[in-house]
Amino acid sequence: MEIGTIRRQFASDNYSGICPEALRALETSNSGHCLPYGDDEYTARVCDMLRDFFETDCEVFFVFNGTAANSLALASLCRSYHSIVCHSLAHIETDECGAPEFFSNGTKILLAGGEQGKISPEEVEQIVLRRCDIHYPKPQVISITEATEVGTVYMPEELKALGELAKRLNLRVHMDGARLANALAALGVAPKEITWKAGVDVLCFGGVKNGLAAGEAVIFFDRKLASEFDYRCKQAGQLASKMRFLSAPWIGLLTDETWLRNARNANRYARILSERLSKIASIRIMFPCEANSVFVQMPPRMIERLHEIGWHFYTFIGEGGVRLMCSWDTTMEDIDAFVLDVAAAAEEIAGT
Repeated sequence: MEIGTIRRQFASDNYSGICPEALRALETSNSGHCLPYGDDEYTARVCDMLRDFFETDCEVFFVFNGTAANSLALASLCRSYHSIVCHSLAHIETDECGAPEFFSNGTKILLAGGEQGKISPEEVEQIVLRRCDIHYPKPQVISITEATEVGTVYMPEELKALGELAKRLNLRVHMDGARLANALAALGVAPKEITWKAGVDVLCFGGVKNGLAAGEAVIFFDRKLASEFDYRCKQAGQLASKMRFLSAPWIGLLTDETWLRNARNANRYARILSERLSKIASIRIMFPCEANSVFVQMPPRMIERLHEIGWHFYTFIGEGGVRLMCSWDTTMEDIDAFVLDVAAAAEEIAGT
């Protein structure tokens, strides 16, 4: 094993490296001098590629990570007295350390429920119409996660229904698309069908979980909403001086559907992992495997044993709940090794 590396794991798709195509694009951009701060030819090319990808004339920005993408995008839609309606499991609620509230100067997040990680339109409407007086933080945005935090995928018609609801209630729609590529691979639809055509105003398009080293794209389908967003990025420390190194790797992802192959690989192995784990008696599948994650219920002693022998995974879904993520570089050997150890741990526990 090389210094600084570990065997491929299932804790997060953030564990994976850069896919070869993105790395080659990065290496190509590392030649000579280029204009800084996004005025380079690589950034301009990727912006045009993303416009072609979504089949619309959108405004594109690049930031370092998903927290910045979501937080700055939401801040651009809200004033401090507004509120954002999202699912109770949404990343902006559970895993952004208050960044959306911080960058929007206090915009409040209001939580809605919904089965399988999908926000309920009925609950959204109840929250928005609950009060309309000046003492209540005025609802301004519906935030949707695609794929969801529990690995399920909104169908196009579900997103269109939320988009229509937002329009009727005079709300904006933000999409956290950290794993949008996986959702698109699962659905087999054109990117426009589950973004701007479904009513999404601003998308945070994830590249890191699909094979990049760093850099997420913030895409404004309504260009008017992008007014002064460049200033937000600068103030928040998200304006890369050597922007080409954030943007150029996207060329590798977007050329010859690398993004789709990467997402399909992750999704395929997640389904295989789910199917094989479901055959172990002490394992219960918690949510449908629709993208690149598998959520299972395990006995606590099994979790401890797997950690002891070197497997990494998160257990934040409740007692005994385990999240397993597949990546663009997951292989059948990885699946075999993990399932073998899970089966051995199950036998060991059963025999004591």
